[in-house]
Amino acid sequence: MTEPTRTSGPDPLLDEALDWVVRLKAGAPTRADVDALQRWRAQSPDHEDAFRAAARLLRSASAAAKELADEQAATASVVVLPPRPSRLLTRRIVLGGAIAAAAGYVMIRPPLDMWPSIEELSADYRTGKGEQRKVMLAPDISVELNTQTSLALRPTPNETRVELISGEASVIARRSSSTPLVMLARDGRISALQADFNARCLDGVVSVTCLDGIVTVEQDGRSVQLRKAEQVTYSPAGLQASLPVDARQVAAWQTGLLIFRDRPLASVVDEVNRYRAGKIIITNAELKRRLVNGTFQVDKLDNFVAQVEQLFGARITSLPGGVVLMS
Repeated sequence: MTEPTRTSGPDPLLDEALDWVVRLKAGAPTRADVDALQRWRAQSPDHEDAFRAAARLLRSASAAAKELADEQAATASVVVLPPRPSRLLTRRIVLGGAIAAAAGYVMIRPPLDMWPSIEELSADYRTGKGEQRKVMLAPDISVELNTQTSLALRPTPNETRVELISGEASVIARRSSSTPLVMLARDGRISALQADFNARCLDGVVSVTCLDGIVTVEQDGRSVQLRKAEQVTYSPAGLQASLPVDARQVAAWQTGLLIFRDRPLASVVDEVNRYRAGKIIITNAELKRRLVNGTFQVDKLDNFVAQVEQLFGARITSLPGGVVLMS
């Protein structure tokens, strides 16, 4: 049986998906908007595929818009616009315009980070708040995703490559070939052949901890080789020197625990917010600096607010939507 000839005409589902992306990117989306998008995506596999295609266009347009802006800044030249495009490209240009108008060409970031961004929603594997998930990327590569983690497949002919868009993942690589697993995270690259490592990508900062074996971390032409119980961090400020760490503490989330040693309460709350429903906000600067030493069970974080109230005498104000103010 011969397949019908496919044309390159307008794709109504892709146009609808692009409408969704533009609407959420250029506007001020609410929780209801995000829920409506999820319902649209769930209508059929074709709807989901269209959304992923639109999200890929968003990423591509973002990169192109930034490259064009950098080029213009360097050359100070006048850009001649092409002739008026066809209707098929109109939304793509609106999409690019929405991206260019956004400060720093970043993906939409919901208020208080209380739901995923467009980029996170388009990931191949994603966990929600408090959820963890194990994925076999290949017979010799397994990944465990921690809470609020987005992982995308980025296959290339010569590499097994994935991208940690956001969140935290523990990787076990037991490659039988000479081709390493490569994990991209922000503007860096993590590679391993025979190793266990933990990678964390949050708020523009990436930290990589070697749990076993040897892991190579590269950024901007610099590289660091990590061995067991060593950690390195990189950000737009550059690749830092590696440091010894307590690997068991770093990987404790895999056993359902959060372990803190001399951590400011502000940092602890940031971590708890990744697991607990709602959002805790500290409004008192002195309270933010109070040090915390303790071990908390991930499945019992509903008690966390009461524990802070008791330990530090914090004043607690509960607001709608699961928002809690500490002062």
